[in-house]
Amino acid sequence: MTLAATPTGLGWDAGWDQVFEPFAAGGRRPARVVAVHKETAIVRGDVSGDRTATVSGRFRFDALAASDFPAVGDWVALEPTAARAGADDPAVIAAVLPRRAAFVRSAADASRRTAGNLADEQVIAANVDIAFLVAGLDGDFNLRRLERYLAVAWSSGVTPVIVLNKADIARELEERLVAIAAIAPGVPIVVLSALTGDHVADLLPYLGAGRTSVVLGSSGVGKSTLVNTLLGEQRQATSDVREDDSRGRHTTTHRELFGLPGGALLIDTPGIRSLEVAGADEGVDTAFEDIAELALGCRFSDCRHEGEPGCAVRRAIADATLGEDRLVSYRKLERELAHAERKEDPRARAAEARRWRQVHKAVDRHMDQKYGRER
Repeated sequence: MTLAATPTGLGWDAGWDQVFEPFAAGGRRPARVVAVHKETAIVRGDVSGDRTATVSGRFRFDALAASDFPAVGDWVALEPTAARAGADDPAVIAAVLPRRAAFVRSAADASRRTAGNLADEQVIAANVDIAFLVAGLDGDFNLRRLERYLAVAWSSGVTPVIVLNKADIARELEERLVAIAAIAPGVPIVVLSALTGDHVADLLPYLGAGRTSVVLGSSGVGKSTLVNTLLGEQRQATSDVREDDSRGRHTTTHRELFGLPGGALLIDTPGIRSLEVAGADEGVDTAFEDIAELALGCRFSDCRHEGEPGCAVRRAIADATLGEDRLVSYRKLERELAHAERKEDPRARAAEARRWRQVHKAVDRHMDQKYGRER
């Protein structure tokens, strides 16, 4: 297959051309997923217009988990009968090409599916180069939330760029910039106002032709307003935030990939209420590299930084070179990772179950001694 026969303007390159070779048998054609609505995808390929698509029966049978199914940004192989221009029936997806990178979070408990006792993950956006982590410079600014986004971005293999929106109503801008630089050394920070358009052009160096970015953040930070500004038209619905706490309602209801005027690709996403860090071990280590480096100077290699003698981390907190809240946040994410590991690792689950059996037996013995067996 040659590049001339592949989709143009969607980020396809020679590397994808090589990856697709095993999928090209039987006349299959590549397409990119630009939106997903439950079990139906909207794909765009080398034919005019977008088309609905569903996975084949074989695909559904072979899939081990929900994260195996097409996500926005994925490249897929369409069955040959579905690749004909003008076909009325939905396209049929035979396979999802291996993802180069993806922004992934642990799926909510209610939607989690298991396969081989492994908790499933939710793919927010696939094959992305840049993750714009958007935070509002209003009353809903949250440094700890940014730490989570950074951890998940690094663990997903996506380059983060912090976007501080609402510069026109910014509160304590200089203090917040200093705080962000402390938790994200080396990460680019762009301060702008999507509403007025001020400094939105500062994002252009990250929006090269053929590159894919994803806009991430909680509701009300101005993601959709930013997408509309970059598109140069009102494509995404927006709404005002509450005055009392600066929080917004979900106006974007699904993920969608857009082509920007300069040839870049941008994925808009709904506001994320909670972001679990299950499986983001490397990302957490990178996000808290300052604590990891300090810990190397602790007297004990297994120091928990809870008052042990010779603790370099506690010493840094005492001399104000490290904030106590930073350590608290690190411990919280560590506990989440440990909890996820116990749920996903059969051996760890068995050990946890055994521990709780011992606890229950000890409680029973205590109650027997105090109230007797006939209590």
